[in-house]
Amino acid sequence: MRLIHDTRLLFWRKLLEALRSPAWIVIGISTPLLYLALFMTLLDRLAGSPGFASGDVIDVFVPGILCLMAFGSGTGAGWIVISELESGVLERLRVTPTNRFALLMGAVLRDVVMMIVPALAVIAVVIPFGYDPHLLGILALLALLCLITAATSAISNALGLSLREIGTLAAIVTGVNLPLTLLSGVLLPMSLAPQWMRALAHLNPLYYAVEASRDLAAGTIGSSTVGQGFIVMIGLTGVVLWWCTRVYQKAVA
Repeated sequence: MRLIHDTRLLFWRKLLEALRSPAWIVIGISTPLLYLALFMTLLDRLAGSPGFASGDVIDVFVPGILCLMAFGSGTGAGWIVISELESGVLERLRVTPTNRFALLMGAVLRDVVMMIVPALAVIAVVIPFGYDPHLLGILALLALLCLITAATSAISNALGLSLREIGTLAAIVTGVNLPLTLLSGVLLPMSLAPQWMRALAHLNPLYYAVEASRDLAAGTIGSSTVGQGFIVMIGLTGVVLWWCTRVYQKAVA
């Protein structure tokens, strides 16, 4: 009960802080819409190609963009942690009996909520343009997106606590983001890639989530691809949360 109480209070505090910066909400919604408007139109000629077998590019592109949003929503958490370190917020929390796992989950749940709202907005916007989401598939997809955001948010939090320097964190996040996203097939299906790139993609956890998201968006809930995606992301999220909790326990001892 104490864990739930602490997590709820810390989540609400983090959420209120985020809502005081509406610019992030606007950017969170406008960025994926720009991808849809400016990038998806370039893919029309690929309709019918491997990875676009349905003939409709939007059915392949939208789930990928949603995964990109989920991944990006958690990567900025480390900057906030470093800011709290510098301002003394975590120093004050150190002398309280607050559960250390709750400290982590308050920030993680904030990022999850801040991802879900823009994701629903994107889905609503693309429906009039021919996107036909499957209800149960979309619900399962949202659960998968929450796992992606939770894992990336926890990692970013732990890196922020460990590095304690914005420049170093920015270099690591920027250096890792590009290969992870490109090798996951968020923009273009990996079926279009050469064999060596497909082999590398299978080492990327985000790849399995993206492949699963496309099946879920199409309503293919019981496929082996969906099972692999959830197994990989649940396992990764569990390991990451365990590791990040230990980082918090040492940093806020």
